[in-house]
Amino acid sequence: MTSVVLPSSVQAALDGRLAVAVELATLAGESTLEHFQRGDVRVERKGDDSPVTIADKNAERLIRSQLSNRFPEDAILGEEFGEQAGSTDFQWIVDPIDGTKSFISGVPLYSTLVGIVRDRQCLGGVIYLPALDEIVFAARGAGAWHSARGTAPARCQVSNRPLSEGLFVVSQVDTFQERGAGGAYQALEQAAYITRSWGDGYGYLLVATGRAELMVDPIANPWDLAAVQPVVEEAGGKFTNWTGEATVFGGEGVGSNGVIHAEALRLLG
Repeated sequence: MTSVVLPSSVQAALDGRLAVAVELATLAGESTLEHFQRGDVRVERKGDDSPVTIADKNAERLIRSQLSNRFPEDAILGEEFGEQAGSTDFQWIVDPIDGTKSFISGVPLYSTLVGIVRDRQCLGGVIYLPALDEIVFAARGAGAWHSARGTAPARCQVSNRPLSEGLFVVSQVDTFQERGAGGAYQALEQAAYITRSWGDGYGYLLVATGRAELMVDPIANPWDLAAVQPVVEEAGGKFTNWTGEATVFGGEGVGSNGVIHAEALRLLG
């Protein structure tokens, strides 16, 4: 990916942290391409039986190493290597490959997520799709910005379509069953014009850029969502958990264009 030339308002956002997040998400994401669609990549299983590869680990190590040099006092939470304490109010929350199952299947819809949190409030985030060369990033008060295949970043915005005319996306349908919410999935599928499993960070990117109206995670971790919340909200949408609380620490996520959010929560109810 060609280096993204950031608008001046973005360069200054969060004392330069958003610019660094964009840089590190792209560097780490590009590093995963060395292993993408390679038949010799070994897949390990973690304690929760989720998959992990050398690409996940190397990408997170890269981000952690760079952050230790640039913001050594900030805390870090990453999917692969846990939590590192800091002495400031800031915490970086990192998912080196969001959508590892897509990655190991050779599907280009995985992303690298970098979120910037202060006092448990998500202030900035980056969603980078290395195999598609597409990125969206945002910070509170600086808007949400989108770039694809080297184009200059431009402001992005959610749609205003109702769910009956919209696209509902989800990472994996059976996670609704896992939490005993199979009926909620069926209700959303019936209410939406079209449903697709273009999920993980990519699903939220689609919402933020106006191409999908609703993305739902029945089961999620903070590293799946911290980068997502500011992106969706700065694009004019809404992000909450299933009960309507605007948090990434509730184990679930709902991102929408805002127009349909109350309807989605009712159907999830």
